[in-house]
Parts: sequence; C-alpha cells; structure tokens
Amino acid sequence: MANKTLARGMGTFFKDCQHSRTRWSKCPHEYTIRYRNAAGKQTEESGFATQDKAIERLTEAYKAKKAAPQSQTKAARIEKYGQMRFEEYASDWKSAQRDLSESSLRHLNSLLEHHLLPALGSRRMSTFDHKVVDGFIQAMERQGAGLATQSNAFDKLKSIILDAHRLGLYDENPLEGVKPPQYDPKRAVIPSPEKLQEIRAAGDDDLLLITDLMSGCGMRNGEAAAVNINNIVADDVYRITEQVNQTTKKYGRLKHRRVGEYRDTPLPARTKETILWYAEKYGTSSDGYLMHHPRDANQTYPAHSLSNQWARIKASGDVEIPEGLVIYSFRHYFASNCLSHGIPITDVAEWMGHRSLDITFKIYRHLMPGSIGRAAKILNMGLAA
Repeated sequence: MANKTLARGMGTFFKDCQHSRTRWSKCPHEYTIRYRNAAGKQTEESGFATQDKAIERLTEAYKAKKAAPQSQTKAARIEKYGQMRFEEYASDWKSAQRDLSESSLRHLNSLLEHHLLPALGSRRMSTFDHKVVDGFIQAMERQGAGLATQSNAFDKLKSIILDAHRLGLYDENPLEGVKPPQYDPKRAVIPSPEKLQEIRAAGDDDLLLITDLMSGCGMRNGEAAAVNINNIVADDVYRITEQVNQTTKKYGRLKHRRVGEYRDTPLPARTKETILWYAEKYGTSSDGYLMHHPRDANQTYPAHSLSNQWARIKASGDVEIPEGLVIYSFRHYFASNCLSHGIPITDVAEWMGHRSLDITFKIYRHLMPGSIGRAAKILNMGLAA
C-alpha cells in the first residue's frame, strides 16, 4: 500500500494495492481517503476514481471541519451525552418539552413507562443505530402492541434520537432507513346532512351549539366548549384561541399550539346565527364565554355533560345513530364538507389545527375519490385546446 500525506490536518489519500505511487495514474484500483472529522473521529472513505476526486473530497471535509466553530465543544458534548443512558437523556429531554399540555404529558409518560424505558432505558446514547431502532419496533410487534401505540412510541423515540443527533452524537442519523410502524387510522364515519339535522334537533341547546361549532368550524370538542362571542373577529371568521382542558377543567392553550397562539377558521352564516342566538337566550360571562357548568356558572362546561347527552340520544332510539358515529364525527363532517367542495386539503389541515398535512391526508383521503380522473379530464382539455 502506498500513500501520500497532504497539508497538516487534511488527511491522506492512497491506493490499497502493490503498485508504486508513480503508477497510480494508470493503476485500475480506486483511491481511498482517511481523515479525522469535526468530532475527532478517524473516518475512511473509498471509491474515488481519480486523485483529483480524492483530494477534492479531502478538501471538502477539511473545510467543513475548519468551519465548525465549536469542534472542541462538540467533542465535549459527545463525551458527556454519549455515555448517558437513554433513561437519563429522555428525562432531560422531557423537562425541555414545556409546551406540552397536561394530557400530552400524561400520554408521553405512559409511552415512556410502558414501552420506551423497559426496552431502551439502560442503553447508552452513543450506541443507537438503525438496527437498534428496528429491533425496538420488532419487539413491540412481537408483544402485540397496537399499531397506534407502535406509531406513537416510535414518534417519541424519533424525537429523542433526533435531539441527540442535533447535538452531534452521531455522524449518521440512526433513523436513516428505518421503516416506521404502518399505522393507518380507521376510516372516519361522517353523518349525512340529513342525519346532522336530526341530531341537532334531538338534543338540548348545548348539543345544538356544539354540533354547529364542530360541523361548521371544524372545532374539537374542548374548543367548542370554550366558545367565546368575542372570537367572532369578522362576519365570516371565528378565531379559536383556547379549549377546555379535560384534565384541569380550565381554559387552556390549543393542542399543538403555545400559549397565546390561535387559528382562524371560516364561520358559516348558520353557525354564526347559532352563536348569537345562544348568547341572546342564555347570556355570556363577563369575558364573553357562552357555555359553563350546568350547576355552576363559574366552572367550564364539563365533557361528561356532552357524553351523557349523547348516550341518552343513542339509548332513546329517537335518532338512528350509525355504527362508529360519535360526537367527534361532527368535526369529520366539516372536513368532508370542505373537501367535497374543492377546498384545498392544505387549508383544511390548517383550519382543523392538525400538526401535519400527513395526518389530514391519512384520515380524509377517501373523501377525495376520483381526483386523478378529474385531473386527467382537466389536463386533456388543455392539451386539446
């Protein structure tokens, strides 16, 4: 093997063969380079057809290392956090998730306690790679964990691993090439317009208001319970600013939002009329809230009041409730109404407050039948013009 050293710190390039350096230009073997990366770890790469390509790659790596402003600090981070056990690192990571709601934090703790820590708690952070992550997913499959649980546990592990990757613990992303659990939510059951009208008429005024808010503005249950007349910011716009937190029974920030963040949604005329009608009939609090506890006006509207009323409607038989139709189906109706009338799914996702467009697509993709066929006809019209 012959090699040639470049400027100090750049590394070396060589050919792992018996030919002398003077024969490299005619030798059929490929070049290999060896250098130390920004973390000080010796790295070797091969497959360079010419000397120029090998030197070009060494120069690129050297510039990247020189451009790293905190190479020594990075090495210190690797030394500190790489030896840390997953349980300790996850605890530190969780303490930084200050934007989590009480329910989200409870869900995170459950995933850590029952899935992540039993399988990975004692593992040192520096030892994670794609095989470790794959093994974790396969272990959940063998244990019979549901796909939703597998998906949620993987998402949390992914967040923690990516946090460590940003610190520089890994040269390569340990999640690269990992196939996530294939969770596909059940198809949403959506009431017909006729069924929606039957349900509106079957319940009390509270249910009617919540039904119109969820089906007209795409609100979640807790968001509808926090309806406020001051949030009508235009004739056709309602600003969703908070929700009733089922854990604390108090008004709190929106799901996937920080305190003070909001989202604006379309306000159909009928939904606005229902809000104003309810406010005129029952009045509002000094802060503009419409709904409250049936027996204490100083408390928020309780989730069990809505669920109890829904159970009474189903038990009465006055309205035939299809299998799978739940209160949350009113929100699904909003999405169906939007998508069936050509409103872009990107807008629907924003109005509904989904964390990502992928969630909206997975739940409601079946509401866009024939979109490829319609596109083909539209494109053909342009081609035939």
